[in-house]
Amino acid sequence: MSWDVVLCQLHYMIPEESKHGTFVGRIAQDLGLEIGEINSRMLRIVSRDEKEYFQVNLQNGILFVKETIDRELLCPNTPFCIIPLQVIVDQPVQMYRVDVEIEDINDNSPVFSYKVFSLMISELRPAGSHFPLKGAVDPDLGINSITNYELSASDYFSLDFQKYLNQIRSLELVLKKSLDREKQSVHNLTLTAYDGGKPRLSGTTQVVINVEDVNDNAPSFDQPFYQCSVTENAAKGTLVFKLNATDLDQGRNGEILYEFNNMVMEEVSRVFSLDKHTGEITVEGEVDFENFNVYEIQVDAVDNGENAMVGHCKVLVTVVDVNDNPPEMTVTSLSVPVPEDSPKGTTVAIITVFDKDSGLNGKVNCHLSEHTPFKINPAFMGDFALTVDGTLDREMQDEYEVVITARDNGFPSLSVSKTLHIVVSDVNDNVPHFQHPLDTIFIKENNPPGSHIYTASASDPDIDQNSFITYSVSDSTIEGIPISSYISINPENGKVFALVSFDHEQINYFRCLIKATDAGLPPLSSNLTLNIFIEDINDNAPTFAPLYSAVTIKTPKSAQPGYLVTKMRAVDLDSGYNAWMIYNFKDSSGKTPFVISQQTGEISLKRPFTDSDNDEYRLQVVARDHGEPFMTSVTQIIISLVESGEEIKFNNHESKEKMAKISR
Repeated sequence: MSWDVVLCQLHYMIPEESKHGTFVGRIAQDLGLEIGEINSRMLRIVSRDEKEYFQVNLQNGILFVKETIDRELLCPNTPFCIIPLQVIVDQPVQMYRVDVEIEDINDNSPVFSYKVFSLMISELRPAGSHFPLKGAVDPDLGINSITNYELSASDYFSLDFQKYLNQIRSLELVLKKSLDREKQSVHNLTLTAYDGGKPRLSGTTQVVINVEDVNDNAPSFDQPFYQCSVTENAAKGTLVFKLNATDLDQGRNGEILYEFNNMVMEEVSRVFSLDKHTGEITVEGEVDFENFNVYEIQVDAVDNGENAMVGHCKVLVTVVDVNDNPPEMTVTSLSVPVPEDSPKGTTVAIITVFDKDSGLNGKVNCHLSEHTPFKINPAFMGDFALTVDGTLDREMQDEYEVVITARDNGFPSLSVSKTLHIVVSDVNDNVPHFQHPLDTIFIKENNPPGSHIYTASASDPDIDQNSFITYSVSDSTIEGIPISSYISINPENGKVFALVSFDHEQINYFRCLIKATDAGLPPLSSNLTLNIFIEDINDNAPTFAPLYSAVTIKTPKSAQPGYLVTKMRAVDLDSGYNAWMIYNFKDSSGKTPFVISQQTGEISLKRPFTDSDNDEYRLQVVARDHGEPFMTSVTQIIISLVESGEEIKFNNHESKEKMAKISR
C-alpha cells in the first residue's frame, strides 16, 4: 500500500460567539476537492481540543460552526486565538492543516473588583494631592478593552490617568481644592470605565471619601458599664436608661452625639432607640423575654471636633418575664402512613410539647379532641406518644384527621392544637375479584390471527402493588395441543387474543382458565372459567360425489309422470343453516320432461315422453346452500331414453347399484 500525504494550509477567520451553523469557509473547494469525492474519500476533521467546535457538511463541503466559541474562555492570555484543525481524506491519504482564527468581539463589560472604594482624606491635605485608584478589568482585546474613565461631577475631585501604547497604565484621584469636614464630611462619587467597542460597554463603582477632622479629646462616660431592667411587653416610648458623657474640648469639638455602635446586633436597634442628643434609651419595638432575655448595648459618644473622637460604654438590659406564651407543640411522625394491620399499641407519632413560661404556666397536658382509633400516652421527659387503639381497615377508611391539643395549667390556661393527617397504608388482604367467575364467548371461524376476542377484568380493593393485577392462562391442552398455541393473554390489561384462525369444522368448543394475580407479598389470585364456542360461517361450498360425472341414467320411454329417475346428493362441511341445501337445474328450458325436488334432489318425470323428445338429456344440477353469501356447486347428469325389455331392467339394476354407492 502506498501513502500519499499532502500538507497544505488554509486560514479562516470568524468572530467569537458565532452561533451553531455559522458559515466558516468552503473547505472542500478551497482544498481542491470535488464535492462528489468528499464522501467517498471519507473527509473528516480532527481537532486538538476535546470539543468539536466545527463540522463539515458532506453534501456541499462547507465548514460551519458546531459549538459556540468564547474567545476569552478558550484563549484567556493570548492576543491571537487560533484553533488548528487537521483535515484528513482517504484513498489516497491526504492531510491538510486548517487554522481558524477567532476574532474578539465586544462581549464583556469592564468590571471593577470592588463595589465601593473607600478613602479617608484629612481636611488638612492640600489641593493637587493625588490618590491612586484600582482600575477595572475587561477580558476583551484592543479597542474592545478599556479606553477611558470618567468621574461623576465634583467640586473637589477630578480624575487623572496615563496611557501607554493605547493601554491605561495608571489611575489617580486628584484633589482640586481643600476639604472642609464641617461642610461635607463624605463625598460619594461614581467612577465609570468605558471600553472602545461598538456598542460601547461600561462598568461602574462607587468611590466614598470620608473627610477626617482634627481633634484631640474623646468624649468619656462616668463609668464603662451600666446595668438596668425592663418588663417584657413594655409600651413603646418607655424609658430604659439615660446616658451621660462629657468632652474636655470646647466648642464644636466638645459637642457630643450618642449613637449605637456599628457592632450592635440588629435586634437591639429594632427593639430600642437612642436619642442622639439626650442619651436616653427608650423602647422602640416589641420586648419579648422568650426571644431575648438580656440585651448588651454598646453605645458610642462622638464629638464634633475637626478630627472626630469617640468614647464608648456598654449597657446591659435585663428583660423581666411575664406569663404570655401558649404551649409549643411538635409532632414527629414515626409511622405515617400506618399499615392497616398495625396491632394495638403501635406508636404512630411522638408529641413534644414545650412552654417557655415556668411553674404551673409551663406544665402541659395533651389530649385528642374527638374519638378516633388512636390515643395519647405519656412517654418520657414530658413527651407524649400517639398510638393505635383500635382496628384499622384501609378499605373502610383510609385516612384520619387527628386533632391534638396541648393545654398548660396556667390561669387562664393557654392551649395550642395541631391537626395530624394520618394515612392508613394498604396490606395485601384482598383477593382479585372477577365480577362473573364463569363467562362464555362466541368467535366466528376464520378469524384473523392475533385478533382480540375477550378482555378479562378483575378488581382488587387494595392499592398500589397490592392491587396491580396480572393475568395468565392456566396450562391445559386441546386434543393434545397446548392451549397456549391457540390463545394468549396480555398480562397487564387482560386482553385475550386468538393466535390462530379457528376452523369450526375442526374445533367448535374449548374451555380455558384465566388467573388474576396481584403483586402483593404474598400474592393472591382468583380464577375465571371462560367457555369459547367457535361459530360456523359459510366457508364451504356444497360438493357432489365424483361418481355423478360418470353416471348415465337409463330411463324407459314408457315411464309415466312421477317416475323417479334418480336422486342427486351433495354434501356441505358447514353446519346448521350454512349446510342446508336446495337443488335446481341450471339453464333448464321448459321443454325438458324432468323436474328436480329442491329439498330432496330427486329427479322425476313430470310428463310422458313424446316422439319429439331427445334420446338423451344432459342436465346441469346446481346445489346451493343457505349461507350468507350462499355458495353453489354444479355437476352434470346424463339421462338416456331406452325401450322397455330385459336389457333395460339390467341397466336399471346397474344404475341403482351405482346410486346406492353414491348415497353411501
